[in-house]
Amino acid sequence: MKNAPLNPGVRIGHVHLKVADLDRALNFYCGVLGFEQMQRVRGAAFISAGGYHHHIGLNTWESAGGSPPPLGSTGLYHVAILYPTRPQLADALRRLIEADIPLEGASDHGVSEALYLRDPDDNGVELYWDRPKEQWPRDADGQLAMFTRRLDLTALLREAETMPQPQMADVASDRDS
Repeated sequence: MKNAPLNPGVRIGHVHLKVADLDRALNFYCGVLGFEQMQRVRGAAFISAGGYHHHIGLNTWESAGGSPPPLGSTGLYHVAILYPTRPQLADALRRLIEADIPLEGASDHGVSEALYLRDPDDNGVELYWDRPKEQWPRDADGQLAMFTRRLDLTALLREAETMPQPQMADVASDRDS
């Protein structure tokens, strides 16, 4: 059985880059290009346009002082694909399970829920959905306070059950039109 095409609301969300020097990267992305720093934690900063939690993550976790590729250097950490709803993310998890593709991680970040895996070329991939902005965690000063907690995959998969599944006749009639 072939899966139906992805929901057209699926899109690329943010990029997380490995960098050699965090301050140098922030000077370029914020100082030159005009992104806004939303949060900085040990070895990482999260930047955006328009107050979004982050369009670009910059980190030195595996690349401090590094040079351009290979491994251990600056470059792409992962590509992130934003799903419009939690049930859509749950459907993505269902698809991964059915295809026997292992997860490297699954996290609740407060602002989002994410699945982490590798593509066939060993590139990092994040599949995620955003909670509504009014539900994002904030500290006492109203500043963004993202976190990382274990994502309950069983509860997420229950959301996939709410997704309408195409019938084979529907798929066939779509091809015949």
